[in-house]
Amino acid sequence: MRDVLLQCAGVLAIAVALIHGVLTETKVFPRVTIQPERLRTLFRLVWQIPTVAWIACGVLLVATPSMESDKARHWMIVAFAVLFAFSALGNAWGTRGRHFGWMLLAAVAGLAVAGY
Repeated sequence: MRDVLLQCAGVLAIAVALIHGVLTETKVFPRVTIQPERLRTLFRLVWQIPTVAWIACGVLLVATPSMESDKARHWMIVAFAVLFAFSALGNAWGTRGRHFGWMLLAAVAGLAVAGY
């Protein structure tokens, strides 16, 4: 059962990352003015770093049950739970709890811990 929880956490992490990336590109950036204009691409790339990181973490969470090393499993789960919990707290604080993202990020952290 704990392996299924880890895999659910991984799939949810990938889904959250994709939602983050799509909403950013369709809702945020069309309305944002960035000056000077040459920094717009840089700002977009930096903004999408969490998207790429969360996808990578999700893939590793899905793959974690097939790893033979208990130490690797332990530290990956700890690292990802802390990462997603911190992301959830930052999102909740930054949006004053009005954005659903913090709940999804917290769910990933909770599923990862439950699958430990």
